[in-house]
Amino acid sequence: MAELLRFYNDFQPSHYDLYIDINRSKKTIVGKTTIVGEAKKTDIAIHQKYLNVKSVKENGKNAEFKVDDANDAILIKLENAGKTELFIEYDAELTDTMMGIYPSYYEVDGQKKQIIGTQFETNAARQAFPCVDEPEAKATFSLALKYDEHEGETTLSNMPEIKCEDGVHYFQETVRMSTYLVAFAFGELQGKLTETKSGVKIGVFGTKAHKSKELDFALDIAKRSIEFYEDYYQTPYPLPHSWQLALPDFSAGAMENWGLVTYREVYLMVDPDHTALDQKKLVATVIAHELAHQWFGDLVTMKWWDDLWLNESFANMMEYVAVDALEPDWNIWEMFQTSEAAAALLRDATDGVQSVHVEVNDPAEIDTLFDGAIVYAKGSRMLVMVRSLIGDDALRKGLKNYFAEHKYSNAAGADLWKALGEASGIDVGTIMNSWLEQPGYPVVSARVDDGKLVLTQKQFFIGKGKEVSRKWQIPLNSNYEEVPDLMADKELVVGDYAEMRQKEGKPFRLNLENNAHFIVEYDDELFKDILENTEELDDISELQLMQDLYLLAEGQKIDYKELVPLLPLFANSKSSMVNQYLYSVANGFKKFVEADTKEEKELRRYFETLSSENFKRLGVLPKDGETAEDELSRPFVLSAALYAKNEDAIKETHDLFVASKDNLLEVSAGIRPYVLMNEVVNFSSDDLFDKLLEEYRKTADGGYKADIRYALTKTPDIKSAEKIVSYFEDADTIKPQDLRGWFQGVLANEKGQEAAWNWICDEWGWLEKTVGGDMEFPTYITVISKVFKTRKRLEEFKRFFEPKLDNPGLAREIKMDTEVIQSRINLIETQKAGLNAAIEKEIARLR
Repeated sequence: MAELLRFYNDFQPSHYDLYIDINRSKKTIVGKTTIVGEAKKTDIAIHQKYLNVKSVKENGKNAEFKVDDANDAILIKLENAGKTELFIEYDAELTDTMMGIYPSYYEVDGQKKQIIGTQFETNAARQAFPCVDEPEAKATFSLALKYDEHEGETTLSNMPEIKCEDGVHYFQETVRMSTYLVAFAFGELQGKLTETKSGVKIGVFGTKAHKSKELDFALDIAKRSIEFYEDYYQTPYPLPHSWQLALPDFSAGAMENWGLVTYREVYLMVDPDHTALDQKKLVATVIAHELAHQWFGDLVTMKWWDDLWLNESFANMMEYVAVDALEPDWNIWEMFQTSEAAAALLRDATDGVQSVHVEVNDPAEIDTLFDGAIVYAKGSRMLVMVRSLIGDDALRKGLKNYFAEHKYSNAAGADLWKALGEASGIDVGTIMNSWLEQPGYPVVSARVDDGKLVLTQKQFFIGKGKEVSRKWQIPLNSNYEEVPDLMADKELVVGDYAEMRQKEGKPFRLNLENNAHFIVEYDDELFKDILENTEELDDISELQLMQDLYLLAEGQKIDYKELVPLLPLFANSKSSMVNQYLYSVANGFKKFVEADTKEEKELRRYFETLSSENFKRLGVLPKDGETAEDELSRPFVLSAALYAKNEDAIKETHDLFVASKDNLLEVSAGIRPYVLMNEVVNFSSDDLFDKLLEEYRKTADGGYKADIRYALTKTPDIKSAEKIVSYFEDADTIKPQDLRGWFQGVLANEKGQEAAWNWICDEWGWLEKTVGGDMEFPTYITVISKVFKTRKRLEEFKRFFEPKLDNPGLAREIKMDTEVIQSRINLIETQKAGLNAAIEKEIARLR
């Protein structure tokens, strides 16, 4: 195990002069770095990784140095401590790992091209230049960038360019910032510019493989987001510009580099004529997330990676706050319920999951902190609880003070709680530390015991879990006045239930609006009362009822069969949020049936009972005058109708494909994946497979690419599935950034599972070499755990991954996902017969 050293303790940089010369044709970097800083002792270390260090000078004199690759270090022996100027010369190679300085590849009119970009989070700045590559080591940076430039290229960085002499681009000195936020890019780019009310220049840039109009949506959202945050935070945006850049090859979703935010193309470029509303919403939240970071993460940065949640949890909440303000008609908080809340509750119920705040004991563990369901989703739910608890005015006041106190510096979680506590007069830290420092969450059981309403809390597990008597300070958010705001004890006796029920005149409920991170288990009396009054439930309450019962069933606290008669109660909903969650739960039933069996046919009939009325109402094609909810609901209903083998759905969808076969991009984007999937599943041919794969190769539209991937990985033909696997290592067909989605799709297909599993076992070394340097790599294990459901596959999983438990970057994921698969197998074996019998009974009842 590598030793976790803090280089900043011994040497504290204040300024960097960076000269970087990049040759794309030779794939080389030549660099000269000058670092001015304070040496606390004469033996110091500077980070480097994959750099060939030529020389080190201290205050103009040659210094004694040694490269320590095991610790990513240059060990330097200084003559004197105190103020020091280091000058380091080095060279390195450009790589294709999507980390450090790297090329992105694309085509325009059949001609292959590339642009150069950067990705330095978490600790890849050291691959570009020698530095103290730690969040606390903030400094100013002056960049001079040279490259094998040709006419028509654009050069971008964190700050404006001030001059170009002899082919060298010089950029204005940055404000004080962390190394992982330094960024630059160059290539044949197109861009559009605007300006905020306060004079901040906003730009959106992408390759010329895209149409110019694909920049407009992002430009509008970025401009209005900056304006919103300046007002909400009551703190000016600190830089002259905010550039948004789409990179053709990008491992993460987006990256908040200060002043030069980088994105996957699919999360920035929006074709107004061929993009579904749900995708526009997603793009808007991604942009708003990254721009929230310009203050929360960039202006004030976590002191160390264990407080990563300070960056990500907050930005994840603020993306919804911002988009809700910018586009109130989108009801964006509904998306929060179906994405963030759902992901957090499922992941956080597995024993061994990390807490939001996690200590880091090994450099390899840093990238494992980026657990989307915990640090992003659970953390943002945690902050939504805070916002609800203290109110928006106190939140804004606290944040303004927080930024004023810590700007251009670093902070820890306690600093945030202190600022919010002082602004609200509430001890926020004591309440929230029970959520921040502990993994998991509670199930609150509500029962009527001897006439009294009694609440108890206990940690909820899906699968095996070790009870260690954790307890939380729970915002109960009840609809009964007598129920206190917070529950801090294991048990709470509220009062006489009958008296409260008569006074309130409505069924008792907890966690209204589903904003707090817990689920509720009502006893039979309380639950029956809710079911008898479902017409009083709003859309979020309907979702929450399904959500809590689904999780209780997954945790085997109730029988899975209890879900079967529940879903039809909400099947005719006009809410897209309710439809999305309803079919998410129904799709979970598929794990209990095998292909081509009586049980599968019965499940398809059940889907028909759920979807038939809404399918008749919505149809396949958009209708004049329909609502946004109809537009957003149609994909979920159509997908269900196609699974049900609804003849009208299959025929109408096929007819649409035939009518559009010469320009499939024109098919309404919301239903396009299902139009393509229907063709692959029900009208497959070699010609169709080849046509769609060729469309995938040539289109620059990220949404269309995702639709084709979705469809092709549903193939009912084993040979076609094997053919897809044969392209996994062909970057001209499937870019490494997109490979995980293809792998998961084929693995989830019974016709392709063997080929996909054999590939990852045989090609793990290639995969590790290709994408092993970033935070996405462990998620290949996660996607396997979402699919496997037999004892044979579990044994194969363990046989392959258990020898890798000594890798600190993979160990937690392997242990957790072994438990995930095991619990799914136990669930299926225990609940399968009862569920299938309940489905058969429900179909008979509804006939």
